[in-house]
Amino acid sequence: MKALFLIFHGFNEANGISKKIHYQVKALRECNVDVRLCHYDVTPHGERRWMVNDEVIADFGTGLTAKVWKRVYYSPIISYARKENIDFVYIRSYHNASPFTLRLVKRLKRTGAKVVMEIPTYPYDQEYVTRAMKFNLAIDRCFRRQLAKLLDGIVTFSNEEEIFGGHTIRISNGIDFEAIPMKRRQNDISKELHLIGVAEVHYWHGFDRLVRGMAEYYRNNPEYKVYFHIVGPLSGERERESILPVIRDHHLEQYILLHGPMHGEELDAQFEMADFAIGSLGRHRSGITYIKTLKNREYAARGFAFTYSEMDEDFDRMPYVWKVPPDESPIDIQGLIDFCNAGDMTPEEIRESARPLSWKAQMQKVIDAIDFKI
Repeated sequence: MKALFLIFHGFNEANGISKKIHYQVKALRECNVDVRLCHYDVTPHGERRWMVNDEVIADFGTGLTAKVWKRVYYSPIISYARKENIDFVYIRSYHNASPFTLRLVKRLKRTGAKVVMEIPTYPYDQEYVTRAMKFNLAIDRCFRRQLAKLLDGIVTFSNEEEIFGGHTIRISNGIDFEAIPMKRRQNDISKELHLIGVAEVHYWHGFDRLVRGMAEYYRNNPEYKVYFHIVGPLSGERERESILPVIRDHHLEQYILLHGPMHGEELDAQFEMADFAIGSLGRHRSGITYIKTLKNREYAARGFAFTYSEMDEDFDRMPYVWKVPPDESPIDIQGLIDFCNAGDMTPEEIRESARPLSWKAQMQKVIDAIDFKI
């Protein structure tokens, strides 16, 4: 089977989404699929291009016109699919349903290819907050149901059987065990605890709940110290306003450390110094109840106990998971300390429990669903 994995943006090596896409492509290859990665690229000189692997299939040049072409001109992708006899197209949604993406899917299907689209987070309307973002969402809302009906399936990490009128292929976010090292260092947590949260921090991550919990905890000058290492940028003004003033007003600068983006060996070293990981604590703010986040799986692959507030059936009953309620209450830091001190699973045991969640196993579910339709 020849496949084209299509995304509407480029890559950033420190970005979790970029890593995930490469893991998925690798997993498809491990499933004996001849897959090519089609993506949008902007060169250091501002040239805008469509790429398939390292091949330029369209160069729009620079300037405003080039930006417009990116959103409306997909003929090079269709020509490539026809020339290479692509059987299967896997599209990662950019929330960009429009007459142009409708036409893209229709023409891809005319080549004989099966076309599915992954919607990474559902629902997603609540994530759009600025005027410009809401304008783009309005266009998407006008056309997404038409788009869904054209597709041969919608890949989702939720429990939804139908999205926008299209039937779903339900999988979990996966793990590339070769790419994620297991924690090796056993830290002494008898006197202090180091928490780590890795994300480009958005309001649905709910890290402000943990920050407010630490403010309450340190109000009584406890002897036992807790540190929260935030690895990644605070993405916007709302996130900064919900976190930075609390740190400043409660003098938590020495306990809440903002590291910024990390990747590779630097990130691995930061994990080695940590004891417990922080997942999403605010998915309810986006109207999401069920989701299988990539971050939870990466934490488990590293051998970490962790917390989150959504429902994730792969981990909800695991003994190394400390669930918190999906509300606006500050996180109970003393409860978290007690949980960590009572934990007895080793990193090896935690990592092994997540083995069924490999990316290869998850992407095989998509292939099987498409083969069934064929």
